[in-house]
Amino acid sequence: MTDTPVFPDLKGASVFITGGGSGIGASLTEGFLRQGAKVAFVGRSDASAFAARMKDETGSAPLFIRCDITDTAALQAAVAQAAEAHGPVTVLVNNAANDQRHATLDVDEAFWDRSMAINLRAYFFACQAVIPQMQAAGGGAIVNFSSISYMMGNAGYPAYVSANAGITGMTRGLAREFGPDRIRVNALAPGWVLTDKQMEKWATPEALAAHLDRQCLKEHLVPQDVVDATLFLASQASRMMTGQCMAVDGGVVVSG
Repeated sequence: MTDTPVFPDLKGASVFITGGGSGIGASLTEGFLRQGAKVAFVGRSDASAFAARMKDETGSAPLFIRCDITDTAALQAAVAQAAEAHGPVTVLVNNAANDQRHATLDVDEAFWDRSMAINLRAYFFACQAVIPQMQAAGGGAIVNFSSISYMMGNAGYPAYVSANAGITGMTRGLAREFGPDRIRVNALAPGWVLTDKQMEKWATPEALAAHLDRQCLKEHLVPQDVVDATLFLASQASRMMTGQCMAVDGGVVVSG
């Protein structure tokens, strides 16, 4: 972890992260732990070793709950378990996603439904599960991970692109509905973050060079860039920001 700003209001906060045991999600878990937050995270794969390592490295053990986020009842139960352990969830980070590449003409109904279940439906029901807790606590912050892929009009994964456009729309609707309860809901749209998965699957020298050419800032994104933005959106440093989609992409897309 590189040096990062300290957000005092995150100390002791009850944070729930989906997909918090690997990739960008693991960096998010570590980032919140280093702020002094009480972190619970879910993942489909066993992340017990990662949780133990976080305890050794940060001094705080995250609560790992094994859960398939497409199982809505299990996801709701995980949120309840996190609240029982750490108090009402006041920060939700919907991070888990699957950007599997696919061709439009190959998509069948089962694939489409599965993609929506992972990339959009689980986001909604995680929000639904934490909102009553945030209302009871007097407010909270939700950060929904979107993607610049739909802003760029990328081909090669139409179900994923559709879901991410939906995430931004959902974010804006929830921000309007629950703003009176002091619940802020924002979307964060990363650019191409070079995780191990991205490097293994798609980051050819040609693809990396082409994408860097699109960026205003000529450095590749790393997970810490996304962690810092998420901490900002989760904290009172962004207390009057809601219903926004903030791109962290080195300047590929623009809004406004």
